[in-house]
Amino acid sequence: MSTSNKMKLTIEAKSQNESFARSVVAAFFIQINPTLEQVEDIKTAVSEAVTNCIVHAYEGAQEGIIEISCALTENSITIDICDYGKGIDNVEQAMKPFFTTVSTGERSGMGFTVMQAFCDSVKVSSKQGLTTVQLVKKVA
Repeated sequence: MSTSNKMKLTIEAKSQNESFARSVVAAFFIQINPTLEQVEDIKTAVSEAVTNCIVHAYEGAQEGIIEISCALTENSITIDICDYGKGIDNVEQAMKPFFTTVSTGERSGMGFTVMQAFCDSVKVSSKQGLTTVQLVKKVA
């Protein structure tokens, strides 16, 4: 399936940019006529991914860069969310429900679980200095 459109967004890893990122991705997604529920699913998944970058990759410092790239086909969106933070030591473990590296009790450890619930595919690759979360959502 060939790509019909692409976009890229670069934001600072600040909490106030999370809602902006999810709104931009949702606005881009509507080009392929998803249902309202599908748009809300993508907004939720993007929120979780961006929040993970802010809280975990950059340890809440409110600094750093998050890059979001989107590609549309006639029936799907692929979203790559990249950060240049500390990386994930064990991706398999990090993707398990309730796993968190934040010891303050403020995090539920459900970020990846939520992304998986709202997307057709979630892939994560990580090393020190580069983590990419790829979300795919299909439109029926």
